Amino acid sequence: MSQAAHSPTAPRAGEPEHVPSMRPVPPRLAAVRRDRIAVVGYGYWGSKHVRVLSSTPGVDVTIVDGVPGRLAEAAAQFPSARLAACLDDVLDSVDAVVIATPPATHVSLALLALEAGRHVLVEKPLATSVEDAELLVEAAARRRACLMVGHTFEYNAAVWKLRDLVRSGELGKILYVDTARLSLGRYQSDVNVIWDLAPHDISIVSFVLDEMPAGATVWAHSHISRQHADVAHLRFDFPRSGTRAYVHVSWLTPKKVRQVTVVGEHRMAVYDDMSDNERIRVYDIGVDVQEMDGPEAAHALPVTYRTGDIVSPYVAFEEPLLVQDQHFVECIRTGAVPRTPGERGLDVVRVLAATDESIAAEHADVGEQRDDRTRATRVAS
Repeated sequence: MSQAAHSPTAPRAGEPEHVPSMRPVPPRLAAVRRDRIAVVGYGYWGSKHVRVLSSTPGVDVTIVDGVPGRLAEAAAQFPSARLAACLDDVLDSVDAVVIATPPATHVSLALLALEAGRHVLVEKPLATSVEDAELLVEAAARRRACLMVGHTFEYNAAVWKLRDLVRSGELGKILYVDTARLSLGRYQSDVNVIWDLAPHDISIVSFVLDEMPAGATVWAHSHISRQHADVAHLRFDFPRSGTRAYVHVSWLTPKKVRQVTVVGEHRMAVYDDMSDNERIRVYDIGVDVQEMDGPEAAHALPVTYRTGDIVSPYVAFEEPLLVQDQHFVECIRTGAVPRTPGERGLDVVRVLAATDESIAAEHADVGEQRDDRTRATRVAS
């Protein structure tokens, strides 16, 4: 497979933040219209989308869920929302659809909405295969509809700050990135821990580095059920920057961890999403390689350590899901291209598919009895 093409994830200096596309809404109509948005799936994330969209001016929310108990709960929490058991029942009376259902259902629901000409926001991952993700991107282009992916961390001010630190050169050349996304998590029935948690870290790291990885190496293990791996370690290679990222994801850890460490030649930065007031810390710390003066110095370590200040820059917090969903509404109203379009979701799905190939290749080599699986696989472009 060929190396992934470079895919910018944010506007460069001097470029417009949005590139107009689709059909813009005339200002007079935009001022008086109300956008009708259906949220499909009233589970953990669906309920959050309903909360955010219900508080957004000019938005009417319809909640769609096939479980009567969930609809009853939704009615109690959001009495002004319209309720439905099936997307088909309300598709003709909405302008856009937010899909917050299990990943295996994303393609069928999103395709139904796109083919009806509706704008669509899909929770990550966009789909569970490259072919399905491509199908959604093609459908959105054909119907001239907005297709956006819920890579929520790309709407997080702390991640923006981390990106700025990297791009400013303050950290120096980036040596590697390390991420940990661990918890006693919600086991999924249709995807493994990589497809469930790693999309966040692939999104964050590629956004910060402004580059998609070209290769993946995976170790994954199933500790509770052999159906899906629940702990995994991954390595991603970024050839343009010469950087590697090491990603650890787990459903089986007692402490919840959400952390990204960027190690540069000059400084290091840590983004801790669990911190209340210091989400970003910059460490003036590092290692310098020393030249050997002579044979008598050969027994000493050829490095010196430097330490300096630890700085926590101020990051004004605004709920990332709120920023993301309001951006989706803005794209509906103005015809702007979303910051995380369907093509962005497709890029991430390609990386996830490469991890599947890595696991499958090692599984074929070692047979059914071995659970430790590792194999370097290139990401298809």
